[in-house]
This record gives sequence, C-alpha cells and structure tokens, in this order.
Amino acid sequence: MSLLDIYVLGAPVLRQTTTPVTAVTDNLRALIADMFETMYAAKGIGLAAPQVGRTERVCVVDVDDQRYALVNPEIIEREGNESGEEGCLSIPEIYGDVDRATRIVVKALDERGQPFELPAAELLARCIQHEVDHLHGKLFIDYLSVLKKRAVNAKWKKMRGDDKALTRQVTPETAARHHHRDDEL
Repeated sequence: MSLLDIYVLGAPVLRQTTTPVTAVTDNLRALIADMFETMYAAKGIGLAAPQVGRTERVCVVDVDDQRYALVNPEIIEREGNESGEEGCLSIPEIYGDVDRATRIVVKALDERGQPFELPAAELLARCIQHEVDHLHGKLFIDYLSVLKKRAVNAKWKKMRGDDKALTRQVTPETAARHHHRDDEL
C-alpha cells in the first residue's frame, strides 16, 4: 500500500464524470487499499477516485468504524433534509453548509465485486452523498450561494498564494502537523 497525492481545487480531474467499473480486479483492490490509507493519513472520512487522479467510479468511506468501499455506487433512495457543515480533502481548511438527505440507501459493489445495498443515516449518509457527488464531477462548494462561493474562492486563492500545484502530498508526518476537522470528506 502507498499514500497517493490528493488533487486539489482547480485540478480538471475533479470536474470529470467517472467511468463505471466493469470488473473488480486485483489492481482495483490495490487502488481501494491505497485510497483507504491515503484517507486515514489525511484525517478524512471519505475519499473518491478523482481526488487521487483516477477516473474509476470508486469511493471509500469510514464513519464511526463503518468502513465501506463503494464501487459504482448509486443512491436509490433519499429521505429527509438537513443542512450540515462539510469540508473536503481536495479543498483543505475550507468549510460550508450543505443541504443533504438525512437518510439514503446506496447500492454498489464491494471490493470483492459483490453487490450490496446499504441504508445510511446522518453523517454516514452525508459522507456517501459527498463522495458520490465527486464521482460525477461535483464539489460541495457547488451547493453554496454565489456570495459564499466567491468568498470560498477568495479564501482558497489567498491560502494558496503562489502555489499553483494541482496536488498535495499526504504523508503520515504532514498529516499529523496539518490541522483537519474530523469530518472532512
């Protein structure tokens, strides 16, 4: 397993729609393992393939020790609505309130290629919705008002300064030094 670079706001891969997986292979399982390792090192609770520069329709989540690899996830039921603060490993240190369904059912393949349906509520539901959005080229900031989106972009530009890199490197050492909220998706 190895840590992968995380693509940040401005990287074109974050705005691309992913390609459905046709077969769960050893290479895909290795990608999933690397994604989990990268997510944990970055102190996140979810990570989607585009965030590590990949175009496969795959994401991983771990909320309250509920760990899932979701291959070709599709949300088939949504219920309720609640606003909640979200962050993103691809836009570190930026947060915003997003309306999401409070309960969902997602169907997907697991890392063995077996189909399953998962009912999820609260933070797990929010996390899955956030990661599935990534698989369709959508970021949480897309849900913000025009005014809030402008403020986010200004803050991001100021934080980045002269740094034009489209990725950030995650290492166990930098993850320990870099502040992240426990709920960055």
